[in-house]
Amino acid sequence: MFKKNELSKLLLVAFLSGMVSFAALSLFQSHDLGRNYSLIDNALTNGSSDVALVSNIQGANVPIDFREASSKSLHAVVYIETEFTRKSSVYDDYYSIDDFFGRRSPSVLKASGSGVIISADGYIITNNHVVQEADVINITLNDKRSYSAKLIGTDPTTDLALLKIDEKDLEFVVFGNSDYLQVGDWVLAVGNPFNLTSTVTAGIVSAKARNINILGSNAAIESFIQTDAVVNPGNSGGALVNTKGELVGINAAIASRTGSYIGYSFAIPVNIAKKVANDLKEFGTVQRAYLGITIKEINAKLARELQLDTIKGVYVEGILDGGAAKKSNIETGDIIYSINGIDVNSPSELLEKVGLHRPGDKIEIGVVKNKKLKYYDVVLANKNGGTELNSPSDGGNTIIGAKLQSVPSNLATSLGVKNGVQIIELQDGLFKSAGIREGFIITKIGPYEIQTPKDVEGALAAKKGGILIEGIYPNGIRAYYGVGL
Repeated sequence: MFKKNELSKLLLVAFLSGMVSFAALSLFQSHDLGRNYSLIDNALTNGSSDVALVSNIQGANVPIDFREASSKSLHAVVYIETEFTRKSSVYDDYYSIDDFFGRRSPSVLKASGSGVIISADGYIITNNHVVQEADVINITLNDKRSYSAKLIGTDPTTDLALLKIDEKDLEFVVFGNSDYLQVGDWVLAVGNPFNLTSTVTAGIVSAKARNINILGSNAAIESFIQTDAVVNPGNSGGALVNTKGELVGINAAIASRTGSYIGYSFAIPVNIAKKVANDLKEFGTVQRAYLGITIKEINAKLARELQLDTIKGVYVEGILDGGAAKKSNIETGDIIYSINGIDVNSPSELLEKVGLHRPGDKIEIGVVKNKKLKYYDVVLANKNGGTELNSPSDGGNTIIGAKLQSVPSNLATSLGVKNGVQIIELQDGLFKSAGIREGFIITKIGPYEIQTPKDVEGALAAKKGGILIEGIYPNGIRAYYGVGL
């Protein structure tokens, strides 16, 4: 047993040792906290404007300079304000008898959006839904100069439109390449949300080749770039640019339950936008190329059914007679792996790659046939199976919004009609607003018998106020439509 004085000495030594340890620990923690606090404080007060770091080719961290990308794009993004008329009746899709006699005084409505200057001489690309059915299109530049814009053409299947203002030496955005864009890349959305002009937001590419079924057409090309850059109403038609300030997409849609941004936005890839803009500028209508196939996405279930080794490619579900694929020996059951050396793993990716071409273009398609990879050179065709290019006179870009052809003789015989023209493609315009559907055969407009597509435009041009259109559908149902002019 310890004596009382020995025990007291032992306790004193233990206490002093504990105090020394506690002091040392406290000093260490104080030093560590001070260092962390200093680092945070430095980050906040050292004047740095860096908001993110990325690795360069050498693997070193370098700052992203959003200022450069902003300065290269802000002056090329415009504010678009449109005026259009809509009937005050709740039956907006129908015409009343007042339309036939010009007695109605429709109210003037306004809408707004964004657009991107793509050339120094005033060509501007935007969304079709920003300008569709607009009677007046006004453009305001970032420096507040204002212009009246001319509508060059529209393409509802990609939700794009091309405008033109009369000006020179404008700042414009340089085209990038959306194929080079990768998930995780930083991007900026530039536009005019909620009428707040010249707004820039940043985010990353969240996904590519998204099909969100928003355009509502079997012919639509939906291969959206998905980002988390904040986009709101008014951003439509604005620019999506990379950190170099190059145009990589046209902002078009948001994922929303409220009408406002809740996390994701979607942009049309610039490679599609560039092709559509060139077509509209050169031809006034888009030159759509087709493979002539029906396709299906390959998932785990289909891969098991087909006994595939990998879940890759796009399954060819059907072949259309007279189409490009049929002429190139592509068959039902084949799997398309690539187009021009670029892998395709979804229908949206395939449609995007084909949509970059015109009828008559030759592409190389990689196909797995009987578990062997083969390559075919395919000459793409138009909707009718030929390689001819369309022009506005074909009815693809007129106020009626319809592409027309003379009724096929075998169909005319089966229906018992002696004359008429058939609507083979329908877009926004007079006919669609009147309720006319694709496939309708126009036999008579007012007092005029219709023999050719030119007869349609002639009959409509000769009448003001309103006119009655008569015809028949391929199933034998006759129909009559009133069109207000």
